[in-house]
Amino acid sequence: MDFAYSAETEALRQQVRGFLDQHIVPRLAQWHRDVAAGQFPVSFMADLKALAREEGLWNLFLPSLHADEPGRGLSNLEYAPLAEIMGRVSWASEVFNCNAPDTGNMELLHMFATPEQNERWLQPLLNGEIRSAFAMTEPDVASSDASNIQTLIRREGDEYVINGRKWFITNASHPDCAFLIVMGKTDPEGEPRRQQSMVIVPFDTPGVELVRNIPVMHHLAPEGHSELVFRNVRVPVTNLLGGEGDGFMMAQARLGPGRVHHCMRAIGMAELALELMVDRAQERKTFGRYLHQHGSISEWIARSRMEIEQARLLVLKTAWMIDNVGARGARKEIAMIKAVVPGMLNQVVDRAMQVFGAMGLTPDTPLADLWISSRCLRIADGPDEVHLRSIARLEIDDGQDRRGSSSDYLTPADVLRAR
Repeated sequence: MDFAYSAETEALRQQVRGFLDQHIVPRLAQWHRDVAAGQFPVSFMADLKALAREEGLWNLFLPSLHADEPGRGLSNLEYAPLAEIMGRVSWASEVFNCNAPDTGNMELLHMFATPEQNERWLQPLLNGEIRSAFAMTEPDVASSDASNIQTLIRREGDEYVINGRKWFITNASHPDCAFLIVMGKTDPEGEPRRQQSMVIVPFDTPGVELVRNIPVMHHLAPEGHSELVFRNVRVPVTNLLGGEGDGFMMAQARLGPGRVHHCMRAIGMAELALELMVDRAQERKTFGRYLHQHGSISEWIARSRMEIEQARLLVLKTAWMIDNVGARGARKEIAMIKAVVPGMLNQVVDRAMQVFGAMGLTPDTPLADLWISSRCLRIADGPDEVHLRSIARLEIDDGQDRRGSSSDYLTPADVLRAR
């Protein structure tokens, strides 16, 4: 495995970082003013997106991008360090048309859309003309287990009729959200992983109700983590994405590369928090000494650096594996980064807030927002406990295979016998 950045990737890293510093960071205050005034999308977003596309920094995330489609078609390993840079500003990825959940929806449509679905929904997404949402999570069941989903998708003649409730649906409150990919059950009595299907639902379809934009830890995202109700929503059967019963499989395909994106953006957040911590520790004194001269603070800085580096290497390994053996072959690594990275970010940001003291709790630094993001990721990407369960099961499976093999390698049983 070789995680070294290629010359192309290194050039793109410098280009993306330069764009961030020159065009995005100077607009941070304006972004907050626009959102506070109720202007969303913000006043400058269209101009920034046009500039990014002009500079070739567009749709960087999609390895299977066709030659006639806009973007770069980078591998997961090539895109990962660019996502890290974008993670330093919460809304930066939208500038490059690399924002979730549109990225995951573009991946789904790229893999499974019919030619008609491609023309109507995928191409406008690739061009950044519309936004979208992915409606899977539900309030009344543990949605970390997708087989629990209760939304019903019932076929009546040439239409599907959808009834259900979804929540924490990112982008659903965005004014440009044109459609939803809704996951629900088309065969409630079928085999557990063949009950679910995905259907494209235009947002303006009768029966689709936006109930509320849910505040997360008293923080209201303008694009929304929204609650939706579907009451007898009718769409043509041609809006089925993939085949009936393919929903679980497609969800797994969607969630692999997307987790690399999330985790690398989280590493960018952690890098920013560490930089702020280091700067503060060199500027502020207590009891006659700079903060970094106190043992506990210097240890926090050292541990934060080690934890970030360890997390980054694991994510890069996962990206490499997805590129080379596919998301299924990398499923253990995907589960590991989903458990490791949010916890690491949470720890690093918490230390930085402590170093800043009272200021770390205020909007005068980005730390409070970073802390909210870190804590949410430990649930939004699936609860830590679910990922740990998956990792343990895969380890047990590997152990059982090892016990039944005739390998020449030293086994645990050999070690015990030797004692």
